[in-house]
Amino acid sequence: MIRSYLDIIERSLTGPKVIKDEWDLEYIVMNTRKLVDKYELSWDKDEIVLDDPKLVDSVFRAGLELIGTVGVYCLSTGRVIAFELEELEEGMRAMPQALVMGEGRDERTLYSRKIMDPRLPIVWAGNPGAPTPEDLFLPTAMSWMQEPIVDLITCGSLPQVDGHNVGTGKPTEILAARRELKLLREGLRQVGRPGMGMLAGQSSVSELGDLAIAHPDYLRPCDSHLVAMFNELMIDNINMSRVVNSLDYGMLNASLPTVMVGGLGGDAPGAAVVQVASFIAANLVCRADYHLLHPVHIRHVSTSTRGVMWVQSVVQQAFASNAPCIIVSDIYPKSGALTKELLYEVAANAIVITVCGGHLEGVGSADGALPNGTGLEARFMGEVGHAAAKQGLSLNAANELVLKLIEKYEHVFEMPGGNPGVSFDQAYDMETLIPVPDWLEMYVTIKEEVRQMGLEALE
Repeated sequence: MIRSYLDIIERSLTGPKVIKDEWDLEYIVMNTRKLVDKYELSWDKDEIVLDDPKLVDSVFRAGLELIGTVGVYCLSTGRVIAFELEELEEGMRAMPQALVMGEGRDERTLYSRKIMDPRLPIVWAGNPGAPTPEDLFLPTAMSWMQEPIVDLITCGSLPQVDGHNVGTGKPTEILAARRELKLLREGLRQVGRPGMGMLAGQSSVSELGDLAIAHPDYLRPCDSHLVAMFNELMIDNINMSRVVNSLDYGMLNASLPTVMVGGLGGDAPGAAVVQVASFIAANLVCRADYHLLHPVHIRHVSTSTRGVMWVQSVVQQAFASNAPCIIVSDIYPKSGALTKELLYEVAANAIVITVCGGHLEGVGSADGALPNGTGLEARFMGEVGHAAAKQGLSLNAANELVLKLIEKYEHVFEMPGGNPGVSFDQAYDMETLIPVPDWLEMYVTIKEEVRQMGLEALE
């Protein structure tokens, strides 16, 4: 029985010793393949938004069986953290069904959503982790902070501070993490939303930055930070230290297992099994208050591929049906600002997430690798998600709409160099912080097109 987080730490020090290659092959690859075969899991590339409760439940059972069989690997000690079935079930029962974030008039309540939930998804805006030059950081963040549809915010990371490169575990990481929070708090003050809740600390790779911002002047107890799990089903002392810090300080933990579609778990069905297992494990090893659903394609990275959206669809439905919890799903399109494909990708992802039981986070435009994201696509993300909920889209209707959208952008995955678009300062007027005319006109045109495709509630 787990009495405190110290029990998890103790298991990371005393569990069975396993080398990394053995973990990957024997524990993850072989066991996932067996479970995919056992539960007869497969997928149809034209059924992105699944309407198959039996398959959804099978994926959930397979994921629970996987984590009960293999546990979690601690990279720092080379040992396995094992769990009893009763502990895993208790962890699922303990997951919050509602969380209040932010403060004052800007506070918002996250809640566990249901399949085809008519309630509006929370809109969590930002380009999570995208490396952003310091001179662009504040105006970029303010471009989505100022959007009325946005409920909560996140941000990119600072690769440099005052012209000096930021190093992981170095003094500069402390400076970068604190600078990030100072800029975010200043931006919220300028747009008149000082109490808005944040997922921040994106400039912090090690525990140093996380420790440096655990203060009400930086990251408040009403905010959240990331506790990562590595692919697949691994954690390290850095992220366990983040847990210990947050348990004492009081800020919320967002688990982040980035499962690879096409990786160790195999194609979409196996990746979904690993993703379910990762969330169940994160309840305990990350002490998750809510989960970030961010599977990525091993080749294309983007969350708007068929396989990744299928995983989002199935995993959200699996938890909504079997172990309700708060899931916030990332949107990381292949395309960047001032490209029409970016808006098509955002729309497809937002529809899948909304109808299957998630909240919306993004947009990590251009694979989250460049400062090519703006507040306009975050606005569109929220508008599409709200429209899908208001219209009461069925799973089948959502699938038909998503397939139409995929036809508009799927070619970008084969484009040399991707479809990065332009940086923020080319897509927005830096003085007024409004989109340049070409970007605004493109948004208006695509919005009407998506409405004509079948999302009539899109206002």
